[in-house]
Amino acid sequence: MSVPQVSLGPEGPMVSQFVYGTMRLGDGEGMKDPQSILQRIDACYTYEELLGSALKLRPGLREKIQIITKTNIVIPSSHWGYEVKVKHYNSSAEHIRSQVERSLRVLHTDFLDIVLLHRLDYLMDADEVAGVMTELKNEGKVRHWGVSNHTVHQVELLQSRLSFPLVTNQIELSVTHLQPLDDGTLDQCQKLRISPMLWSPLGGGKLFDRENTDQQIQRIQKAISDVSHELNDLPEDLVAYAWLLRHPSKPVILLGTNNRQRMQSVRDLYDRNIRLDLQQWYSIWEASKGHPVP
Repeated sequence: MSVPQVSLGPEGPMVSQFVYGTMRLGDGEGMKDPQSILQRIDACYTYEELLGSALKLRPGLREKIQIITKTNIVIPSSHWGYEVKVKHYNSSAEHIRSQVERSLRVLHTDFLDIVLLHRLDYLMDADEVAGVMTELKNEGKVRHWGVSNHTVHQVELLQSRLSFPLVTNQIELSVTHLQPLDDGTLDQCQKLRISPMLWSPLGGGKLFDRENTDQQIQRIQKAISDVSHELNDLPEDLVAYAWLLRHPSKPVILLGTNNRQRMQSVRDLYDRNIRLDLQQWYSIWEASKGHPVP
């Protein structure tokens, strides 16, 4: 069974429930025919050149995938064509447009499926940002807009200036990082009927470090191991994914691996029709929090 598609929002788009993230695109084997399992690629400007080179070598690949990229982070680099001394955010209309144009050029495409504002910019002018978003959407250069790592209030502010819906908020969520469950982020996703995209879904690999002495990690490891045994020894990374997928916001999971076998293994969740029951889900929640529900 292939990985199913979900609708990010009421007005789309339809996307794979697991996404290939390009953070490690240049590592190891890199990207080898990833469309066989994933139909979508998450990128940002720091990885786009590698992805663009692959797309140039294989022109037919572009029509088989969806590309998500990001804008508004400026890091010290020769990339900008001017001196940058301090890492900062730039959500000006000029910067957003220039970065979209660069992405189109580097990726050898005439449109981007989704562009995300990468980080919450304290100096964001919502009217200015909404204006350039609308222009680029109307020009056909960006089909959908979303945000990444934004608070509930920041999403509300930006959405209040737009005539079309934001389609996602890409956030950190894992069994080791539960903040979005408590700060209203996932509640807002349900309210707006948008699916969150989840980065670092395995806690940066900490879950599988058996020498980790952190008490929270050790509790989680035991809870996941117990659930794994209950599910006929389901691999523990798939237990962690199943825990995330149990949330009713219908999350999309961002994979940070180039390991083809690990990417393909997510199919087992669907082949085996895995769905954690309430006690399994809350046993892992309890292990992460260190206490039972009130």
